[in-house]
Amino acid sequence: MNDLQRTRHIAFSTAMLIVIFATTKAISLAQTFIIANVFGISADLDAYVSANRIPELIVVLVSGGALTHAFIPIFSGFLAREDRQGAWRLASHVANTVLLAASVLSALVFVAAPLLVDQVIAPGFDAATRAQTASLMRILLLGTLVFALSGLASGILQSHNHFLLPALAPIMYDIGILFGIVALLPRLGLEGVAIGTVLGALGHLLIQVPGLMHYGARWRAELGWNDPTLWHVVRLMIPRIVGLGVFQFNFLVMTNVASRLGTGSVSALDWGWRLMQIPQTLIGTAMGIVIFPTLAALSELGDSAGKRSAMSGALRFIMIASIPSAVGLILIGMPLISLLERGAFDASASVLVYSTLRAFTLGLITHSMLEIVARAFYADKDTLTPLWAALIGAAINFVLVFILSGVSAVEAYTLYNTIARQFPNLGYAPISGDVSGLALANSLGVLVEVGVLLLILRVRWQGIDEQTLVSTTLKTLAASLVMGLAVWGAGLLWESLGLAGRGLLFTVGQIGAQVVVGGLVFLLAAWALGLHEVNAMLRLLLRRPRLAQA
Repeated sequence: MNDLQRTRHIAFSTAMLIVIFATTKAISLAQTFIIANVFGISADLDAYVSANRIPELIVVLVSGGALTHAFIPIFSGFLAREDRQGAWRLASHVANTVLLAASVLSALVFVAAPLLVDQVIAPGFDAATRAQTASLMRILLLGTLVFALSGLASGILQSHNHFLLPALAPIMYDIGILFGIVALLPRLGLEGVAIGTVLGALGHLLIQVPGLMHYGARWRAELGWNDPTLWHVVRLMIPRIVGLGVFQFNFLVMTNVASRLGTGSVSALDWGWRLMQIPQTLIGTAMGIVIFPTLAALSELGDSAGKRSAMSGALRFIMIASIPSAVGLILIGMPLISLLERGAFDASASVLVYSTLRAFTLGLITHSMLEIVARAFYADKDTLTPLWAALIGAAINFVLVFILSGVSAVEAYTLYNTIARQFPNLGYAPISGDVSGLALANSLGVLVEVGVLLLILRVRWQGIDEQTLVSTTLKTLAASLVMGLAVWGAGLLWESLGLAGRGLLFTVGQIGAQVVVGGLVFLLAAWALGLHEVNAMLRLLLRRPRLAQA
């Protein structure tokens, strides 16, 4: 595959994932809408959000990013050597070992659930809410066993450059949760939502089974602990597991602190994170999934120039997409929240969620960049360096969590508050050192982590095409500022016409108008500034693909 074919393949595969992920997020937003109308910002929702922290941690550490980032480079090596028997032998050994590990961890957490909730996750909850959190956690743990196999299935298919079924799997997961909300919630309460989550995990696995059968998957009933390639995967996983554990630990700390900031703080933190994750998934995760096998293959071939070009192109896409998205998310944040909550929040709750979302918008850019930069190291079979960078970022996050969540944060926000008060028409409430400080701490920690990794890559790869990256970033910032003025102006015009706050259709119309105006203005500004990457991406996406199925 030559460079042009590779670029087209990446472009079309990324576009496909963006469409599928957008569908997933639409279903997720439907869940959010229903949950908001039933629970709003409440102790019940705090319990569900907190109950999912440790099950999510097990999934991420055992069968999520840690496994796929360690497994794909080695499994792809077998495929490159056309050693399919060795590839499926390794896959079987990894699957059996991961399932055993998930079972042991889940059993331990099941027994210790009340203690973990009381002492670690949410000590600030009252006794009844802590008991409900432990009960929900025990149900959600069943899903971790299914994800132990489903995560590996995704890695196998992505190693074959097949992205469709792994991308559809989250839709099945969300459909399961939606079923729990619609069908089981009225009869079983939040336990019904937890059961739906487990059913969604099962759908996440089953939809990928046809793909495994297509590629001739073979399973062996053996642990294979004498297989050296299994232990190679494990050695690569360990630093990644620690790094992801640090990231999840920071979220546990944030939940712990938020539980002490008053009812609804945990829910507001989760709302802000989920809303930020909508564009972050469409931009960063989609590009990261597609570019990873390409980086791994180029690394296996020793093509340093190819790696630099591929990563630079991916990062430029991230900047072009994430910067205007962050600006737009800030400007349409309040209408978006009102669209989702539909009166379930009072004014103070809406401001709380919006301030958290606003603080997470910096994370939209940094988390999206991390999806690419970290994978550049994993492609080189280096999982240790990203761990050290993650530890540095986590330390900063940990310290800032306690600084920015208290009264002392007011001084840190003095400049921001002064500016916000000068422009009351923007609808921004000055930050007052509440739960939004936790979100800002997370974004700043990841910013440092990405910066450290880029500096190391620049030395290791003898350059990362930094001049082009800086030029693209500056032009994108300029175009985004112009876009922001247009979006703001469209919002003011909508309000001056008396169309704001008149119901669902008018809110949808306002958001749609601002998005369309912003998108068109950004494209015009990008063209005027000579941001040729935008034109190049449009040309690639509009051409008829001549490649095999992604």
